[in-house]
Amino acid sequence: MTKQMRIVVLDGYTLNPGDNPWDEVASLGKFEVYDRTPDEQIVSRAAGAEIILTNKTPLSAETLGRLAKLRLVSVLATGYNVVDVQAARERGVPVSNVPIYGTDSVAQHVFALLLEMCSHVGLHDAAVRQGQWSASEDFCFWRAPLVELAGKTMGIVGFGRIGRRVGEIAHAMGMGVLACDVARGQAPPYTPFSWAEMDELFASSDVVSLHCPLTAENEGFVNSALLGRMKKGAMFINTARGGLVVESDLADALSGGRPAAAAVDVVSAEPIKPDNHLLGAENCIITPHIAWASLEARQRLMKTTAQNVVAFLAGKPINVVN
Repeated sequence: MTKQMRIVVLDGYTLNPGDNPWDEVASLGKFEVYDRTPDEQIVSRAAGAEIILTNKTPLSAETLGRLAKLRLVSVLATGYNVVDVQAARERGVPVSNVPIYGTDSVAQHVFALLLEMCSHVGLHDAAVRQGQWSASEDFCFWRAPLVELAGKTMGIVGFGRIGRRVGEIAHAMGMGVLACDVARGQAPPYTPFSWAEMDELFASSDVVSLHCPLTAENEGFVNSALLGRMKKGAMFINTARGGLVVESDLADALSGGRPAAAAVDVVSAEPIKPDNHLLGAENCIITPHIAWASLEARQRLMKTTAQNVVAFLAGKPINVVN
């Protein structure tokens, strides 16, 4: 039976650019994978498929309505806003996601960004290679202020799996932790830790890191008013969703020195547009949405996707979000 199911991957390249084989998923049916699918080709490529796998290729209500044989959508990510889940539910099509795969990788990337803002490793490596150390009169030099994290406060917006892992690492580095979440849950065992409202968190933290989903209610909540509450010298990190931030406000805030620096792995429209305000912003590091993309994390994502398909074929769908 499973060999008769047609499985179509609409945008598989980022999950497997060549180092993360589809074998486990491909063995489950008649398998077809496309690196990328333009919007106008979604229906033609997915026509006749019972199972569709998508990462960022959108499946709107109108598109879903044209896919008569569709029985399962499995999103190759945790976020599933690319699928109209209500429309899928109305058609009796379960939508599964991969809820846990990148916790450690994303948390690690947060600190890669933070440590670059604190220690400026890339800047100083470049200076050495340009001959500045060889020409120095002293045994050392630095081209930007160096910041020690111990004793400072990490403010975490969104205290789910990733936010809590970031808190653990911050604590291990000697930082205090403030957290803001609509569903607070159990406080972690370490101290100092406390819950905070949003305004207080932005005003009291030396580092603010976003780890919340993007919803209609919180879109653009990081604006000039909230950024203006930050300490002089504070740093801002976003590895969650670009739409959480009014990017023009962040660029303006950086030019005013509050925050002193920012690092983002996500922007409002991806790939980044040439006119994005952050490209010209002062003291802003931008990475191309790679926090999730370690090989280990992608392998976990692939394995869970296979499990989603297997469970569906067995009549017991898992990780269903609708």
